[in-house]
Amino acid sequence: MNKIKTSVPEVLWKLRCKLGEGTLWVKEHNSIYFVDIKKKIFFSLNIKNNKKKKYKVNKEIGFLAHVKGNIFILGLQGELRIQNIETKKIIKSILIEKDIKLNRINDGKTDPKGNLWFGTMDNLERKIEKGSLYKLDKNLNLIKVDKNYRITNGPAFIDEYNFYHTDSSKKIIYKIKIDKKNNIIRKKIFKRFLIKDGSPDGMTLDKYKNLWVAHFHGACVSVFNKNAKLIHKINLPAKNITNCAFGGHNNSEIFITTATKGMSKADLLKYRYSGFLFSVKTNMKGILQKKFIFSNEKKRSLLRTNSN
Repeated sequence: MNKIKTSVPEVLWKLRCKLGEGTLWVKEHNSIYFVDIKKKIFFSLNIKNNKKKKYKVNKEIGFLAHVKGNIFILGLQGELRIQNIETKKIIKSILIEKDIKLNRINDGKTDPKGNLWFGTMDNLERKIEKGSLYKLDKNLNLIKVDKNYRITNGPAFIDEYNFYHTDSSKKIIYKIKIDKKNNIIRKKIFKRFLIKDGSPDGMTLDKYKNLWVAHFHGACVSVFNKNAKLIHKINLPAKNITNCAFGGHNNSEIFITTATKGMSKADLLKYRYSGFLFSVKTNMKGILQKKFIFSNEKKRSLLRTNSN
């Protein structure tokens, strides 16, 4: 592997996201999608024609996953919603944790087989371990895989059975191995952040399986190799770095969201670009997220019926 090289961060969109998150590159749209959780909005930016769009939703939104065309899964507070984002037609709603009213969905990603994984957390961010990690499989079965998290972030998949997952509040990135029945057979601490590092937030992998991690309160994205050694760092003019995803030309550009949440007036003056969307060009290629894949013809026909 060549030494990682990255460009100076470029501002793509001068937003004031309170809690920017959920970066998702959709190649067929030439667009980066992302959310502002607290403002109940998600965004798209077509990097070829610079067309920007905002989409309002009625609940806090943690992430999007692409299905096909304009159909996405939205990770909302207490709900996974399969929806055509242009017509706003809701295809299916799956309620999550109905019995934990103060929880919400946070981060989510698809695995190499097209299943959706996502985490929940206490929305008041109390130091209570009510968050869990879930998998939504191709039959729309919901499986709880792990529990006792404060603030879930990730996951980032090495392969079908191995992935990284984070508890941001505990400042820990875990490396987890599961079996074919979704049972955890190994879970170990991959990296524990120091107070000065901020908290590990959203993350992604490059083709060499290096882990790119956003630092909330840390003003940077760090890159760790498989041995948890720091091999590169991108410093940003924003304090709270929340998520990152590869995409763009040759899948070698990294898109980075940020947040103003919890910042003082002094911090906002010091980090004037907080809340903005950034891009950084790299000499690495990222691992693209899979679309969410349904398992049978019935569900595919459901999508065909609702795709317009």
